[in-house]
Amino acid sequence: MSSGLIHALVFELPAHGSFRHSPEHRTVFAADELLHVLDGVMAIANPETGEVQRISAGESVFFRRDTWHHAFAHGEGSLRVLELFAPPPATGSSGAYARSRPLLAESHYADDSLLGALAPARAAAGTLRRLGVDDIVWRRDLDVLVGLLASTEHLTAGLLEVDPGQAAQVHSHPGDEVLYLVEGLMTVRAWHGEQVSVFELEPHDACYLPADCQHEYRNYGPSTARGVFGVAPAFKQ
Repeated sequence: MSSGLIHALVFELPAHGSFRHSPEHRTVFAADELLHVLDGVMAIANPETGEVQRISAGESVFFRRDTWHHAFAHGEGSLRVLELFAPPPATGSSGAYARSRPLLAESHYADDSLLGALAPARAAAGTLRRLGVDDIVWRRDLDVLVGLLASTEHLTAGLLEVDPGQAAQVHSHPGDEVLYLVEGLMTVRAWHGEQVSVFELEPHDACYLPADCQHEYRNYGPSTARGVFGVAPAFKQ
């Protein structure tokens, strides 16, 4: 799914599969990206710096524009990842921009500068930011629970939790929103003037809500509904 403001997709790698770059396909873009692991374990590397992060299911990694990245399906199973990307390819931020960047001739998958100098303070440095439970910034927003993973001038991404019988306040964002449901059941109702659209989401369903569209989330199911969202470029006025 891609709009004029945000791009979202789910990609899969088979067991021991990977993606890297080539002269024709350079994995460095003019966009902020959040990758959320849905299934499996991902090893993601910045081949320019040698940084590597291990991202388990339910965790995310965030990086800013101009960050080279390679991904590997780690462990015994396949890998399934939700990618949120802004500004979107329609703005020229992906392939055309990548081909304008100097080709990275050598790839490194280890940061030897840390040998003999690794202290806890260094863990937060670098370009690839692993985001686990302790990195979520929680908000009790719109009468539901919202956890922010990253928020820049291009992209706000986070988690949404709606308990059984709970409904969020009707609201809108100045940016386009993509919501991907991970667990539970969720009903999303959206207003486009006098027209009403209703999305009945099950796990691995997604919906798109354009900027300034009034909408609400409701959970008619028996368990907490959990989703991952991205809004671009702005979450609030």
